[in-house]
Formats: sequence, structure tokens, C-alpha cells
Amino acid sequence: MSRIFGEVRQIAFVVRDLDAALRYWTETLGVGPFFVFRQMAPIDFRYRGKASPPPLLSIALGNSGDVQVELIEQHDDKPSAYRDFLASGREGLQHVSSWVTRGGYDDLMTRELAGGRVPAHEGVVPGANVRFAYFDTDSAPGGVMYEMSEALESQAAALMAMIADAARNWDGSEPIRELVLPG
Repeated sequence: MSRIFGEVRQIAFVVRDLDAALRYWTETLGVGPFFVFRQMAPIDFRYRGKASPPPLLSIALGNSGDVQVELIEQHDDKPSAYRDFLASGREGLQHVSSWVTRGGYDDLMTRELAGGRVPAHEGVVPGANVRFAYFDTDSAPGGVMYEMSEALESQAAALMAMIADAARNWDGSEPIRELVLPG
């Protein structure tokens, strides 16, 4: 548990080819199943503190034990922390995430902003009304960005629980399960 941000609930990888990454995680590592949301764009998106056109993303979520694995592919060149990560020549582990309630999100955001930290990017998951923000905590060797997400709110929490439950007794069938965000 991070004494600053809370429990790390998710590790996230930014990749250039989501389907190749899904094959690796499900076939080579045996992690899954993964639930995939294709071609989605966050709403109320901000990049480095300023309103910005949202990136077009495909995201896959699966669990290995109590830790969720997120795979993210950005399909365009719109400003985002994902684009910056790939443009720096990297691909792979980009951030870890803790999950908070709305009140926890507000408290943590207030504290981070008061400390002079502007999110690298932030927005709202469409259809789920879940806010997220990424902070530049990756300056040290081996460092990663930190994301906070309102994933403990009811609709998101139910989805995260369903994904974790699916992984507990996964027999290798249906490794990739396509989903559509509500709304």
C-alpha cells in the first residue's frame, strides 16, 4: 500500500498493438480473460491542465489475482500521457493506479494541486461517469506514472468485481471478451 496514494489496484501497459499484447498476456502468461472496450474517447479531457481534444483509445482489462492488468492502445496523435510515453521510445508498463471514491478523488486532487502537481492528463470515462487523473511520478529510473480513478464508485466497482471474478476460475476459454461502455 502506498502511504501517499493508497493501495495499488492496477498495473497498466501502453502498447502499440492491443491485439498482440492480448495474445501475449492470454497465451504466453495465461492471464485472463480480458474485457475489451474498443474505440472510446474520454470526455472532459484535459492535457497538462488545459482542455484538449480526447485521444481515441482501446482498452483491455483483466486480472491476475487481486491486481488488474490494463492494456491501452491510442489510435491517434492527440495529446495524452500515452502518446508522450510512446513518443519517448517506450512501450510497456506506464502507470499504476489506486481506486478511490468520489470523495477520495476530490481530497487527493486537492492535495496534489496544492502541492503544485498538475495532472499530465485527466478526464471522465464515457457512460460510466468515472473521473481519472495521471500524475508525473515517473522521473526516477524504473518509475511509473500514478493514476487515481473513481473505480470504487458503484457502476465501475461492479465492473471491476466482475472482471476479477471472471479471472478467478478462468479455464482459458474466451480469452478476449468485447464490451461496449453504456451510454
